[in-house]
Amino acid sequence: MRKGSTIPSSTTAHLVQLIKSMSKAEKRSFKLYSKRAGGSEDALFIKLFDALDRQKEYDEEAIFRKVPEIKRSQLSNLKRNLYRQLLTSLRLIQSSKNIEIEIREQIDFAQVLYSKGLYRQSLKLLQRSKTLAEEHDLTLLILETVEMEKMIESRHISKGMEGRTGLLTAQSEERLTSLSNQVKLTNLSLELYGQYVKTGPIRNPQEAQHIQEFFESRMPALNFETLGFVEKVNYCKCYSLYHYILQNFPQHFRYTKMWVALFENNPIMKQFDPETYLRGMNHLLTALFYAGDVERHETELKNLERFILKNAESFDTNLEV
Repeated sequence: MRKGSTIPSSTTAHLVQLIKSMSKAEKRSFKLYSKRAGGSEDALFIKLFDALDRQKEYDEEAIFRKVPEIKRSQLSNLKRNLYRQLLTSLRLIQSSKNIEIEIREQIDFAQVLYSKGLYRQSLKLLQRSKTLAEEHDLTLLILETVEMEKMIESRHISKGMEGRTGLLTAQSEERLTSLSNQVKLTNLSLELYGQYVKTGPIRNPQEAQHIQEFFESRMPALNFETLGFVEKVNYCKCYSLYHYILQNFPQHFRYTKMWVALFENNPIMKQFDPETYLRGMNHLLTALFYAGDVERHETELKNLERFILKNAESFDTNLEV
């Protein structure tokens, strides 16, 4: 570390890490956002941002030399507020790209309308949000909109409530069941993965029996055909990993193929959640490799390459290759 530099606190380290992760376009957008907000403190935000952005490693004394307007007593609060402003700016950018952020924003707007006593406007926005959430099988957001609809309807809307009561109750119960299934399946998937990381694939009949008993005791009894999209994907992921650990490659291939097919048959979800689709494709290619199916492996690899080439610009940092 250079002379005069300071060991950054965790808050400072997070701020610097966030700034370094931003693209040039995101940095430009942040500056425009800050300038529109106006105010002398916002000008300091930008100067602090520029100073941190130019540093290769955090140097607090250099900040005071380059931005003498910043007082030592101000710096901690400025850094905290800058971090918040950066996240707000990034959220505005992401809201047009990320359907979950967009839906949450609409729910927030519905809450604002409700607080102003504009109940029917709030309900209309909630119904629009719920439709978007249903298209992407976002169970938690659907449940959140339904619960807010129930609250508004029960407190403030009386005329015509009879027909809505049964519908909202049914939607709430349906989504609670779906959420419970998803939690059980994702828990099992995580536990299986943890077991695999710890011990790898089975090495003897005793280990195979242990995994079988472990899986059967935790896998919920579900009718696959009645499940929602996300439930089906998690169901296939559990069985795919389970059979991979058992080295049962035909069954591993079967469930991995089902996993990928779910996305192939649902273009909206394929675009919405490319990470889970690509993970499925990776497992499918592995299964085909173990099966020695060279022709199918080459076909699926080309499909994967075409998908990446077509959609790479829309991928977030988690999918950069």
